[in-house]
Amino acid sequence: MTEGRHTARLVLQGHIIDSMMLPQVMDLVMDLGGNFTIEELKVGQHKTDTSICRMEVYADSAEQLDRIVQRARALGATAEHEQPVRIDKVAHDGVFPEGFYSTSNLPTEVLVDTRWLPVENIEMDAAIAVDRQAGRAWCIVFQDAKPGMEVVIGHQGVRVTPLERSRHTEIFSFMGSEVSAEKPKKVLIAGIADEMRQVRDSGGRILVVAGPAVVHTGAGVYLSRLIELGLVQVLFAGNALAVHDVEAALFGTALGVNIASGLAIEHGHEHHMRAINRVRAAGGLRQMVERGQLRSGVMKSAIEHGVEIVLAGMRTALRGVRIALMLSTMLHSIATGNMLPAGVRTVCVDINPAVVTKLADRGSWQSIGLVTDVESFLRELALVVETGRHG
Repeated sequence: MTEGRHTARLVLQGHIIDSMMLPQVMDLVMDLGGNFTIEELKVGQHKTDTSICRMEVYADSAEQLDRIVQRARALGATAEHEQPVRIDKVAHDGVFPEGFYSTSNLPTEVLVDTRWLPVENIEMDAAIAVDRQAGRAWCIVFQDAKPGMEVVIGHQGVRVTPLERSRHTEIFSFMGSEVSAEKPKKVLIAGIADEMRQVRDSGGRILVVAGPAVVHTGAGVYLSRLIELGLVQVLFAGNALAVHDVEAALFGTALGVNIASGLAIEHGHEHHMRAINRVRAAGGLRQMVERGQLRSGVMKSAIEHGVEIVLAGMRTALRGVRIALMLSTMLHSIATGNMLPAGVRTVCVDINPAVVTKLADRGSWQSIGLVTDVESFLRELALVVETGRHG
């Protein structure tokens, strides 16, 4: 080692080739002005085999080395001789200790005493709480922080596992998270339909995050059909989707525009308020369905088929979700994406390429972005799921 240089030994273990961890760490070290020497590299010979790499990293200052090591940890690297996590206690309600570890949405473990504990309910931009006696670690958000609770601080003793490149779901690995209006949509939708059927048949949960454009474009009937086919277990939306869906069922309009003809209806601007009033008079959406007052629409299908409907407060409904469709609602989709573990497949659909880019940019191999009309997407998806044929 050159005189005056600072060094650290890093270990990369797992599917470091498939996940691109190894080249990413190499690029990172060089980009931040450091250098490295590969001391050991054993590459798995089969797709189920893991690989291991030990490298020595060099930097001109302790600060530069610390920056490289912290960034490398976020990509999945660990120190050769890992020390247990450092812990500090919450002092005030809703306030994390200074220097708390801010999570990614990748699978994460923490070294508590001598045991690596998986972090439960992993999500982005949270902290990690630890219960030493119970041998547990889990994600908490600000409102969960209570005085006396132990929280991980710093990066020491934290290990993340990047996702390996998908081998069994070719439609996700083929297209990745590139966003383009030129993609072969029928091929993609057929692959998405197949993935959804696999998740349904294996008992997994499918989430749909939907905006009111689903109703405005006339796509509500296709979303209802997916629900009826057992391909939606959780529905996230704002009040707008529910209101316009009920308006469409009662009056055939969305925001006063006839869905079938696209023509504005006289006094149609009042319809959404009249729809709300009828729901309130009945005591709720479920009561309207039970009394036969709501005879069609997404909300009716969801209620009749036991779908978990969340119009506010989404986090607890995400447990067990394995695939998520994000349909023409940027803000709800971004919020949901931040709470989803990285391994959840996501399909982002919007007519605006900028929105799709923002939503799909959550990982290289588990997200698909489609720039298209949501009605076209849902119509084709419902057709393929139901019949196995393209339109």
